[in-house]
Amino acid sequence: MYYEIVPMDRGHIDQIVELEKACFSMPWTENMLDDALYDPQASFIVAEDGEGGVLGYAGLHVILDEGYIDNVAVEEAARRHGVASALLDVFCRFAEVNLAFLTLEVRASNQAAIALYEKHGFHQAGLRKGYYQHPREDAIIMTREFGNGTENSEQG
Repeated sequence: MYYEIVPMDRGHIDQIVELEKACFSMPWTENMLDDALYDPQASFIVAEDGEGGVLGYAGLHVILDEGYIDNVAVEEAARRHGVASALLDVFCRFAEVNLAFLTLEVRASNQAAIALYEKHGFHQAGLRKGYYQHPREDAIIMTREFGNGTENSEQG
């Protein structure tokens, strides 16, 4: 399956809104995604097919040396083709150079996503009870440390 990882732009948002609705019980809205385009702390990337269609996307927010992965979503037909892994790899390569850690939440029942994150070096760091709605479910907090960032560059 051919795809290219590109920065999210305004032309992707309608497709991402539909992907959000298909993947999440509390999807991001068009306004939320549009705001992310202009947020200097955010980076959203898209796996785009040869015709400009969105196969998947992921979002990252960075504050100082901390990264938070907002969402990783892939069209059902594009799953198990390395799309989510390629999106995560972009953020992990960025973090290796720029951040102390990346963190995210995942539904406790989403074993496929948990396995993907573990493959990328994330480990379970905590639990948020009742975090998700529709259905109500715990979130597993997963983190990957990189040992970079501002706290490591200070001289003592």
